[in-house]
Amino acid sequence: MPSFMDRLKLSYNVLRSKGPAVAPTQMVLSASPSSVYSGLTYSTEASVLAPIKTRIAMDAANIPMRHVLVDERKQYLEDRTSELNDRLTIMANIDQTGIAFIQDAVMTLLEEGACALVPIEISGSPDSATYEILSMRVARVVEWMNYSLRIEVYNELTGSREEKVLPKSFMAVCYNPLYAVMNEPNGTLRRLVQKLALLDQADGRLYSPQLDLILQLPFTTKTSRRQTEADRRLESLENQLYESKYGIGYIDPTEKVTQLNRPVTNTLADTVDGLVSSLHSQLGLTPSIFAGTASQEEMLLYYNRTILPVLNALTGAMIGAFFSRTAIRQGNSVMVFPSLFKMAPLEAFADAADKLTRNAIVSSNEVRAVVGMPPHPDPDANALRNKNLNQSDQGLPGQEQTEKPPDNVEKKE
Repeated sequence: MPSFMDRLKLSYNVLRSKGPAVAPTQMVLSASPSSVYSGLTYSTEASVLAPIKTRIAMDAANIPMRHVLVDERKQYLEDRTSELNDRLTIMANIDQTGIAFIQDAVMTLLEEGACALVPIEISGSPDSATYEILSMRVARVVEWMNYSLRIEVYNELTGSREEKVLPKSFMAVCYNPLYAVMNEPNGTLRRLVQKLALLDQADGRLYSPQLDLILQLPFTTKTSRRQTEADRRLESLENQLYESKYGIGYIDPTEKVTQLNRPVTNTLADTVDGLVSSLHSQLGLTPSIFAGTASQEEMLLYYNRTILPVLNALTGAMIGAFFSRTAIRQGNSVMVFPSLFKMAPLEAFADAADKLTRNAIVSSNEVRAVVGMPPHPDPDANALRNKNLNQSDQGLPGQEQTEKPPDNVEKKE
């Protein structure tokens, strides 16, 4: 393992240097060429998106993501000891842990429609065949180009966010699988935000300080002279109410006041409720998930339809950007490990643990690790066998068993 001074000499910082070579720019776009993102923001958008994005990001970040070794069938074999694994599990950079980094990536992905995972410091030149990622951050995509991106990333050297142009092959570019629902201009979320803005305007007009009064005068206002007298009378009444300490005014006995300040019924509230239900169903969310009372079936549907597609977008981008083709053929990969036991109640967990251990799928110590208990020192706790069978009667594999004669039979001399 290289010493600290050797690592410091050989390390490369993308924010401190000019950066890797970038292909000539042929076309510059303000949005991803694969989809149209208007980038419109509304005042009510934060209140709508905040609970949804926070819930998805928290649940996604709590699922472990690791650099692993897989076989030819893409099945998990073991964890790899690497700097990338340390970035995902321990510290991604000087400010964020691995969990905070994944949560930041998911939040940016859901809000912007795309994000970039940028290696900030690497152990060598970006043009070399292999290098270790010593630090990485989540960046926001500002401009899309043919072979490069203009990103906005936090620079820990200056303490501010800076823009930099980097090639797409150097970083992991992730796209939101829920883009059509959350980021599309004509998507359900945008329609909901527009309806909420209209509903806020209607509520503002309904509860404004206006009195909405009609003053009936004892004469007609068909002529211009009568119209001028009516305007003068209305202005006089307004001044009385405005200048009075308690908002009191007087009118002539022949005049009549009609108040129109009453609730106005419209279909905006029903439309908003329908759009909220449609948005939650498209995202695999239910009110019970937000309340923490969801059943096991609801949680499985939520994880399979919402959480796992978002995490697969991150892992797929990291595999394609951070590993060479040779490393991928050698079995290097990034995987997530959702724990289905955490979504099951105690009775279902006990039943599942019994079936898994009885069918030699997991060992007793692996079940103890799920519930947070230390492994038992008994060697049988690590064995994959059916604990309900008497192993002493079966004998060891490969050994012949001899039949024991009954005790009541006399032996021949």
